[in-house]
Amino acid sequence: MKVDHPDMLWQPLPLCADLRLRRWLRDRSSLTRRIQERCERFHLEVLAQHTAAADRDERALVGARPGARCLVREVTLNCQDRPVVYAHSVVDPHALRGAWRMLMTLGSRPLGAVLFADPRVERYPMRFRSLNARHELYRRASAMLVQPPSHLWARRSLFVLRRSRLLVTEVFLPAILGLAP
Repeated sequence: MKVDHPDMLWQPLPLCADLRLRRWLRDRSSLTRRIQERCERFHLEVLAQHTAAADRDERALVGARPGARCLVREVTLNCQDRPVVYAHSVVDPHALRGAWRMLMTLGSRPLGAVLFADPRVERYPMRFRSLNARHELYRRASAMLVQPPSHLWARRSLFVLRRSRLLVTEVFLPAILGLAP
């Protein structure tokens, strides 16, 4: 399956200076599991799960038609009581009747646990981007921070199951650096 990247601001490598952050960004294993292993009290908080118009580049990546309302899921991955990652997932509504129907009943279970448990799920190469206040995902992620930095690093992964696409964007919050890489 060919996948075009309509937003060239998302790059194939993270060009951030902090080696600890690059290690988190480039790791292809389950981010949820990796955080759980380094945290005494992990918990996932579902901020929202609803249908909404996806951004143009998100819509193109998941294969949704223009104007289609996609399922959007927003969560934070928390260590102790501090959010360390804000995650934003988008899937075409037609896939909810097929390959990705389990998303409708996921609740507070981590999506990563489902994705990495199914050997049929294919993960495409990750893309990276530094987000600032002009980007909607920066605004959503930084809203939970007392003193947001000028930018936050994010990565995107496209997952495919039976030709249906799911886009997961993870925004790394400053507290992630407090966890051993």
